[in-house]
Amino acid sequence: MDPTGLRKSPAFELHAYLRPGHLEKVYENGLSYRSRKAGMTVEQQCPLQVRDEDGTVLGDYFAGLFVESDLIIELKACKTLTNDHIAQVLGYLRASGKRHALPINFGAPKLEIGKLIL
Repeated sequence: MDPTGLRKSPAFELHAYLRPGHLEKVYENGLSYRSRKAGMTVEQQCPLQVRDEDGTVLGDYFAGLFVESDLIIELKACKTLTNDHIAQVLGYLRASGKRHALPINFGAPKLEIGKLIL
């Protein structure tokens, strides 16, 4: 809890504690743990199938985190989020039928969070 009495997000708290330098899986486990501890429902490495218009499976994805069965969170540990990362998350949204996603980069000195709505 900060002095204002407002709780900081689990992502900000985790980044402040771990700082950059770890593998994505460490941040995924940490954010999943802290989100569950805050009372949220979280599923890690949720499988998503990409299908052709006739229903044929064309490929599989694994989204980093599904929060509250509605929000996709894709974690990165790199210098900066790129257009390729955004395209990846948009692909997750289209494959899942969900509308909201957050690409989060723990690898930069300042936490990077994007918000995507399909």
